[in-house]
Amino acid sequence: MTSFADITTIGVGGHIARFLEPTSRVGVIEAVEDADAKGLPLCVIGGGSNMLVADEPFNGVVIRDARRRITVPDEAAPVENGERTVHINAEAGCNWDDFVAFTVELGLEGVEGLSGIPGTVGASVVQNIGAYGQEVASTVETVEVWDRKDKKTLEIAAADMGFGYRMSKLKASMYTAPATPAADFFPTPRYVVLSVTFALRHSATGTVGYGQLAKALGVEVGDRMETQTIRNAVLKVRAAKGMLEDAGRYATPAMAGTKRTDQVAIAQRAQAAQQNAASASSTPSDEREELAALTPDYNRHSCGSFFMNPILTLEAAATLPADAPRFDATLPDGTLGVKTSAAWLIDHAGFHKGFTVTADARAGLSTLHTLALTNRGGASAADVAALAKTVQDGVEQAFGVRLIPEPVVIGIDLR
Repeated sequence: MTSFADITTIGVGGHIARFLEPTSRVGVIEAVEDADAKGLPLCVIGGGSNMLVADEPFNGVVIRDARRRITVPDEAAPVENGERTVHINAEAGCNWDDFVAFTVELGLEGVEGLSGIPGTVGASVVQNIGAYGQEVASTVETVEVWDRKDKKTLEIAAADMGFGYRMSKLKASMYTAPATPAADFFPTPRYVVLSVTFALRHSATGTVGYGQLAKALGVEVGDRMETQTIRNAVLKVRAAKGMLEDAGRYATPAMAGTKRTDQVAIAQRAQAAQQNAASASSTPSDEREELAALTPDYNRHSCGSFFMNPILTLEAAATLPADAPRFDATLPDGTLGVKTSAAWLIDHAGFHKGFTVTADARAGLSTLHTLALTNRGGASAADVAALAKTVQDGVEQAFGVRLIPEPVVIGIDLR
């Protein structure tokens, strides 16, 4: 029997009563419709990278879209007037990093900065993923969905997706307030993604749009470089912070076949090389590489960034210490606000890299990045939740800010 521990990047969560992997568009819709008609709890899962699920059995239906096709509708269209826009359609179940690799290989610009983010194309637009100066919202043209309420397919234009910081119209349908699930649509949005059409630019170079990435590349923000070079740098920076998924998960039966074989091999070699570089062992290099490929990297056993960067009112931001990071932002009501760094708040509240609630705790902050909560081996969802609550309470006590979880949290209250 499949469990959430088998199919999530953090490796925790209870057994699933019914796990389905539809291989057709109609199959996805019918599976969703059947669960809804029977009133069963429904979870449509992507790569399992942005979820924390309770240890108790999930007595419902979990659907993982097995469709992973990418097509280029513009291939037959003539290029006119120097138009460089290229449309790419990807089915919802396509591995996100496979999609990024495909676009870079095709000589397209627009999502190279989003390399290495675990998950699927479908989940990318629900969450409006972003990193290193790019957001998926900036390249989406339309999203094809199944409307669970009106029971019909829709094509939603990007302008109507309600994209915001780690937010979309789809994600908003699951909540009545931050971290407060809606009664009708949780943990699956009202709108189930079937496919996404992106508008990318035909260019072998992209813009370096983030300071940390520019530093890694030895260039200035705004400089242009080959998209493959940018992608490689992003992957290295993410790896150094433990913010890539453990490539070894694709060797497990539950995850086999969900990612391109060549990309799995590349990720496994890169992870082994990183572990070798960090090892002071005198074991011969060939043997070290083999061992490293089989050794779990617990810093990667996480949900990614666990807490969202808070967006505060001007008054609330004024109470933060003078050295707290501050960035202009827009509040949900459209007024001016200030975004600060969740990682900075966590660290300055006394929760440093590697923090654990107890000395023998099986869940802890990453030893590389304070924003990742990790399964150090054998952790339960309850262990992760206890760590999350400890961090939330400590930050609130220190700064008056309640951190909101970024992952979808099922069966656990982390408000």
